Amino acid sequence: MSEDPKGFNPAAIKSESMLSKSSHQKEAPIKAFGSLVFGGIELGGTKTICGIGNHDGEILVEKRIPTTNPADVLSRCVDFFEEQSVIFGDISAIGIASFGPVGLRAKFGQILRTPKEGWSNTDIVSPFREAFNVPIGFDTDVNGAALGEWRWGAAQGLDTFVYFTIGTGIGGGGMINGELMHGLSHPEMGHIPLPNLRPERFSRTARETKSELAKSSDKENALVKPFGSLSVCPFHDDCFEGLASGPAIEKRWGSKAENLDVEHSAWEVEASLIARAMRSVICTISPQRIILGGGVMEQSQLFPLIREKTLAELNNYMELPKMDEYIVPVALDGNAGILGAFILAERALKTL
Repeated sequence: MSEDPKGFNPAAIKSESMLSKSSHQKEAPIKAFGSLVFGGIELGGTKTICGIGNHDGEILVEKRIPTTNPADVLSRCVDFFEEQSVIFGDISAIGIASFGPVGLRAKFGQILRTPKEGWSNTDIVSPFREAFNVPIGFDTDVNGAALGEWRWGAAQGLDTFVYFTIGTGIGGGGMINGELMHGLSHPEMGHIPLPNLRPERFSRTARETKSELAKSSDKENALVKPFGSLSVCPFHDDCFEGLASGPAIEKRWGSKAENLDVEHSAWEVEASLIARAMRSVICTISPQRIILGGGVMEQSQLFPLIREKTLAELNNYMELPKMDEYIVPVALDGNAGILGAFILAERALKTL
């Protein structure tokens, strides 16, 4: 790998009302970056975080903005950077980690065809390039968070790992051999198919299946109900995001995830769905570690269930490390994305 991970200093994080620089300054290993400040944007489907930071992982100031429509969000981000440049000096580069799908080769800097209303074909990069004339790094929100976890969090010292965010949507990113996952564009791991958990049930007649479902428990009902009637994805009726995201949980159980009791059978079902996806990722990429973040994964009771069910899915086919060290939560809480955006900015500056 080309960069040495540094220790993350959570005490250095400041809210927007705390605008003075931290007195704690670490010596940057790359001295050229030591006194520079970067702009970062974590553009999420629900909220957008703008921040000013530096090479050492200090968040000097940040602001949270609801992700409404493109014109409103992008103009407010531009205004934020203009205001903060008066306080912190000129911004050296900007990094943007955005929900997707996004253009990383063709149509660079654009959000492509997305389920989020009003955002398809939005040019994200140009407004910042025109306003500030600085290098701009651009990638997916999950690759941005993966970068943050790699340098300061749960992926330190690794060169091949996967990061998932499971919340309003589901996205996956990470690194292979020390490089962010890019190819034709970027991975869309939230749209890998999840086979029906009880496929043998669907070889029977519709009447037999309906009768059997009526006799089954809530948990079994949720597991065997035809996936197409449960998916919230407008493109696929059987994908990971469509079946296991926060909105999918609400559709399946009639209640938001945060309102479900920790003993609710929803978590057994959710863990089964996530384990199906983990099996595919492990067998395809062979990551050294899998990091799970996002709002749904704030339900800590999911982790032991997912680990257990992932082992069952693999059925002793592969040897894995200790599961509580292999499938792990994020280490940077809600800061991985904005910290990763600072790294994207730094990398954009390096390429000059």
